[in-house]
Amino acid sequence: MMQYRELGKTGLKVSEIGLGCEGFLENQCQNTKTLLEAAKTYGINYIDLYTSNPQVRKNVGDALHGKREKFFLQAHICSVWKNGQYKRTRNIEEVKAGVEEMLGLLQNDYLDVGMIHYVDSMEDWNLIAQGPVLEYVLELKRKGTIRHIGLSSHNPQVAFEAVKSGCIEVLMFSVNPCYDLLPANEDVNELWADKNYNGHLVNMDPERQELYETCQYLGVGITVMKAFGGGDLLDASLSPAKKALTVLQCLHYALTRPGVAVVLAGAHTIEQLEQSVAYESASEEEKDYSLAFSSFPNISWEGHCMYCSHCAPCPKKIDVASVTKFLNLVKAQKSIPETVREHYDLLAHHGGECIQCGACETRCPFGVHIVDNMKQAAEIFGK
Repeated sequence: MMQYRELGKTGLKVSEIGLGCEGFLENQCQNTKTLLEAAKTYGINYIDLYTSNPQVRKNVGDALHGKREKFFLQAHICSVWKNGQYKRTRNIEEVKAGVEEMLGLLQNDYLDVGMIHYVDSMEDWNLIAQGPVLEYVLELKRKGTIRHIGLSSHNPQVAFEAVKSGCIEVLMFSVNPCYDLLPANEDVNELWADKNYNGHLVNMDPERQELYETCQYLGVGITVMKAFGGGDLLDASLSPAKKALTVLQCLHYALTRPGVAVVLAGAHTIEQLEQSVAYESASEEEKDYSLAFSSFPNISWEGHCMYCSHCAPCPKKIDVASVTKFLNLVKAQKSIPETVREHYDLLAHHGGECIQCGACETRCPFGVHIVDNMKQAAEIFGK
């Protein structure tokens, strides 16, 4: 059965497996209706529509006719169709015309999330934030044309600034275990470059970790793109890690990051969509990514909690992964946000109940000093 999560503070309760639009164009767009019907059957209620292709948009509108209330639609502003091809634009007249055309093709007068499309440089973010694009998007929200404002990015520095601005309610971000190792870069192609994985990479890039934790703290919901690295992570010959992961492992990795609400799974066939939906009934062993990670050549997460829960079971029934996640949120904020304290207090058992037996540490694939973390949590939260 599909599980649902709160999308940050938007009030939307979204399926943790969502649907990307990669396969919609195929078979002269007949795939659009087929995939959306299957999504509805499987309990998927969140769709991303990044493409500006008018044929796809019209077919999405046709497929959603009479079913619009069954889905939350995340569609992209600043992604337009010009001279027969896709164009990313910040020209306000093109942006406005693109939104009008999109709504017309979708046969709809609102978007659940209006996503400012593909912002990967600080210069671009400043242009948007200080210019007419953000002003227009805020106007669309005031009018109810878009219910919530989002932004898509591959750059953690840009995403962090957008999140901190207070204007962004939803962040679409590329989350997978290889991209998470790399520092910010304005060139998205660097995320795929083999040269960046040739050295010995240790632990998640701290800016990415801080981004996820800040999103959770501020209530900005993360919708995940590129969970499979464009499919590369599923193929050992293409993966930067030189090892293949499974669909379930990639999904579980993304869904265990702080702030993540939904993974937008790309699918070209019903069978591919079913592989992602199978996550909902998969065993913990099938979803487990930690042992696979520990076998990656040149890559290590030594000492870094991956929230994989291999430390369980605890004889005192402490949810070690959750305690550690709340501890890391406090460290990232350098304070104790009240919401984090409240969530910690709601745990059935707390860090202070740790009897320091160390059994958890013998099971951790990443050598995390769990007992020390439990002590710190007890000191910080008072129990």
